[in-house]
Amino acid sequence: MTHSSASQDVLVSFRGVKKTYDGENLVVKSLDLDIYKGEFLTLLGPSGSGKTTCLMMLAGFEFPTGGEIRLGDQLLNRVPPHKRNIGMVFQNYALFPHLTVAQNVGYPLQVRGMSAAERKTRIMEALAMVHMEKFGDRYPAQLSGGQQQRIALARALVFKPQLVLMDEPLGALDKQLREHMQIELKALHSQLGMTFVYVTHDQNEALTMSDRVAVFDQGIIQQIDPVDALYETPDNLFVAGFIGDSNRLAGKLTQQDADTCALALPDGQTVHGRLIGTFAAGQPATASIRPERMRLVAADSAVTPGLQRLNCTVSSLIYFGDHVRLQCALPGQPQCFVKVPLGTPGLDRMTVDTPVTLEFLPEHLRIYA
Repeated sequence: MTHSSASQDVLVSFRGVKKTYDGENLVVKSLDLDIYKGEFLTLLGPSGSGKTTCLMMLAGFEFPTGGEIRLGDQLLNRVPPHKRNIGMVFQNYALFPHLTVAQNVGYPLQVRGMSAAERKTRIMEALAMVHMEKFGDRYPAQLSGGQQQRIALARALVFKPQLVLMDEPLGALDKQLREHMQIELKALHSQLGMTFVYVTHDQNEALTMSDRVAVFDQGIIQQIDPVDALYETPDNLFVAGFIGDSNRLAGKLTQQDADTCALALPDGQTVHGRLIGTFAAGQPATASIRPERMRLVAADSAVTPGLQRLNCTVSSLIYFGDHVRLQCALPGQPQCFVKVPLGTPGLDRMTVDTPVTLEFLPEHLRIYA
């Protein structure tokens, strides 16, 4: 699902939202954000980046220090959580231990004064959504972590909220179960057409599930984009380094040509790439390229027109079943690595300090000025 059209329905908008707990340090700094109806938006970032605070302000557990948050045309700033028509799923499930599964799921309906007969129907529908219809009479303590998480999800969905918020809901599950639940949540989102806002610090989780991802750092959204754009065209070095793996090269800007420029490396080599930022000759800059965008070539082979080359030496080889992760050294640079498929000619003869040549397209090298 892409959100290119201007006619996209905005469900939630943050305008100039700030949050401070001590009156001095802003945890969230002047945040502008639109959340579209029906999308799966993930707020991604390291601990303390402001993503959870942003979610808590939307849920009503925190109030903004400045700015406005709107749901549709309703100003939310001072509306208490239970009056927001928003479902919430926490990492620790927050189920009532003394209530059965069915009573836990039905709780939001009871609070809203729904009749017992209608409650029963809704509870069964919600349990069916998460494949837990046979567990209504059990208590939370009789369920596994993954089952408890499903019940917490059913409880958030049961009153058909406009918006479902999730704060690292899969964080406590083991890797295999977490991956399974990611697929299920994504399918559930498509099936229900509700708006999901999801907080995580796990980049793979964000890439697997979301329509769009907002990358937070130091209380600011560094970039918000569909998953593919975020990965292929990071706006800055923080995003490039936080999402996926990237190799970095530091040097000085030498020449500019339209939207490309040249970067002179300390060892005398020069590489060309796409310029992000403003050009100034002689200015230090850092380039970034994905490991899968570089390939190993024979040093004596003819250079393909339009491709760039980088000469370095092998510093380590790590076997990964279907490929070898080749770590390469360049004078004055961080380690650079590339994935080399097994069976690549000459791979079996490589050892530490073997000279190697890497080749790549200039448009895949982003030079941040």
